[in-house]
Amino acid sequence: MASMTTSELRGYQQICGPNGAMMVVACDQRGGMRTLLASEPADQAAISDATLGETKSDIVKYLANQASCVLLDPICAVPKVVDDGVLARDVALLVGLDASGFDKTAEGYRLSRLVPGIDARRVRELGGTGGKIMVYLRADKPEANGHNIEILRRCIEDFAREDLLLVVEFLTYDLPGESREDYAAKVPDLVVEGTRICLDLGSKVLKLPYPGTPEACAAVSRLAGSVPWAVLSAGVDHSTFLGQVETAMRNGASGVIAGRALWKDCISLDRKETAKRLTTVAVLRLREIQTVIARHAVNPAQAA
Repeated sequence: MASMTTSELRGYQQICGPNGAMMVVACDQRGGMRTLLASEPADQAAISDATLGETKSDIVKYLANQASCVLLDPICAVPKVVDDGVLARDVALLVGLDASGFDKTAEGYRLSRLVPGIDARRVRELGGTGGKIMVYLRADKPEANGHNIEILRRCIEDFAREDLLLVVEFLTYDLPGESREDYAAKVPDLVVEGTRICLDLGSKVLKLPYPGTPEACAAVSRLAGSVPWAVLSAGVDHSTFLGQVETAMRNGASGVIAGRALWKDCISLDRKETAKRLTTVAVLRLREIQTVIARHAVNPAQAA
């Protein structure tokens, strides 16, 4: 099991709250955020990176500054939130390496992409506490994963050379002709075995889809050992996500890296309305998640 260096551990401590658990607000989405801001494809395409940057700045200002860390992209948001003084000095910053969208093979396998020019050295230059890489994995289809595993390998090695924290994320996905029921039944095994792939490559901190059951959460924790993992929200509604966080934390998770479940219905092209809803709705959701985390978090310093 790969263990963190002193530098990586310091970065990990900074993305965690005082209780030693991760509470990261994710807003590195680009395409997905455009679909929330406009319903028609033409209107979505008309939303500029600068407009997305303003929306992300509002999420940081009114929501993420009350968490321990924010995850942002280097296209729209970083270095803007740092240079403009929006990001609070005591809130850590993860910078996303993955590009928006994916390519597809003839078989329907998803091929992940990287943002050009963004590596560990550049993340450090942007003021990042660490980086985050996301790839798609179908652990039951080894032939589907070669391209994405190579991306993971290169990123993990690059961040190790720079001695900089890297959070590794994967998402599962359904295949052409696979029914919703068949895919849902496979999710626990896909998450557990995807976790194994990431650990075998040397991942030291993981961001994972909800594994689907308490048993699968516990299996992930046994497999990960000392490697901490955070559960992501995948855009489910807030009440559903609260239940998932409770189950994950009770069964060994080390925190949360959540985006759309917090803010998806709080953002709009009207920045005054965005500010109002982030303040009155999203912050309350954040507090509820923090309360769940606090019930289960074990601060390593206190445990020692």
